[in-house]
Amino acid sequence: MKQKTSKSQSSSLAAPAVHTAERPHLRVLGTEITLLEQIRRQAESDLGIDITFETLDFLGAQRKAATEPAAFDIYDQCFHNLDIVWFWRAIQPIDTQRIALWREVSELTKSGRINDFATSGRGDAPVKRLYVQPGHALSARPARHISMLPTVHNFDSFAYRRDLFPGAEAERASWAWLFDEAVRGHLALVDEPAIGVFDAALALKARGEMTFGDMGNMTVDEIDRMMSLLAARQREGYFFSLWRTAAEAAELMTNGPVAIQSMWSPGMTALMRAEAPVVEAVPREGYRGWHGGLCLARNLSGRMLDVAYDYLNWWLSGWPGAVMARQGYYMSVTSRVKAALPAEEWDYWYEGRPAAHDLTGPDGHVIVRAGSKRPGGSYWERASHIAVWNTTMDEHNYLVRRWSQFAAAMG
Repeated sequence: MKQKTSKSQSSSLAAPAVHTAERPHLRVLGTEITLLEQIRRQAESDLGIDITFETLDFLGAQRKAATEPAAFDIYDQCFHNLDIVWFWRAIQPIDTQRIALWREVSELTKSGRINDFATSGRGDAPVKRLYVQPGHALSARPARHISMLPTVHNFDSFAYRRDLFPGAEAERASWAWLFDEAVRGHLALVDEPAIGVFDAALALKARGEMTFGDMGNMTVDEIDRMMSLLAARQREGYFFSLWRTAAEAAELMTNGPVAIQSMWSPGMTALMRAEAPVVEAVPREGYRGWHGGLCLARNLSGRMLDVAYDYLNWWLSGWPGAVMARQGYYMSVTSRVKAALPAEEWDYWYEGRPAAHDLTGPDGHVIVRAGSKRPGGSYWERASHIAVWNTTMDEHNYLVRRWSQFAAAMG
């Protein structure tokens, strides 16, 4: 079969391994974060294969990957969702010698800091679980094999209705605002204990109501104290709801009573498109960071393993990163994204400069108005102020039980 190509492929990448009349079928399990139809169609065209995306929420994808390792070929998730699937041997190590652009992957991933002056953040910085050691352990010590190919990432905060804090500057926002009296009854958090719990912890710490020995790895006593404080806030009527998808979050702020909440970039994009009177905060305490990536299913071998490596390499080729940029996400190989984005889009999304004209999102709708700037500045500025990463802590199972009780009380 003649190999299909497009401008989105990098000339430095090895040609796909598909050379027979039978068209391979790659099954990708993940979340709404990256599994966009636009991505699927382009990857099919570039690689000459068929691709199926199965999109679940974080916990659902993690559970299926761990318990049904034969049901997928690629696990597209985040580093904080890696421990369980790695423990159950649902995925196999990735050979960096088969990743053409491995040397170009950002220092944020490989060393834990974007530069020597940046904070590394508490919790599951990707580097802590990146490299595969003898005995199948994961650590920050460089090695040939890795657990997950680093791809998209971002630095999350919260969104709030601008009339709630008149005169306040987004760049001087505080996580403490989540529990401000002005927002009682209008607060929502993301319903994922490895994510939402840190928004709450940052807020309680900013208000002086809690201290942590290590926020990224709380003790049982710290978890109990924090969940008791959240339960008290729930009884006092602060919470409106919890949510699991960015679409739910956007709906809560567009048409519902929520006025302040955890926010992911796709949700913020939807609010920008709807021109909602909402501000993305730049917390002075720092961002909650997350980093996604791609894993290889344990049963892959032979030709299908070759096809899977082609897909991994394709993700670093530039074009996928350009699509992700329009959704507000960053990519681990920034130079390739710069080459794939028009200058005005690169300037807005990565450099933090004012938009030269209206900019569109992945769906083609205008989401950025001319003259506006991305809150928090450039990629390098934002990446330098990470307070904590989305994390699966040592006491994760206990935290999940306590969080589930809290969520159930929300009704």
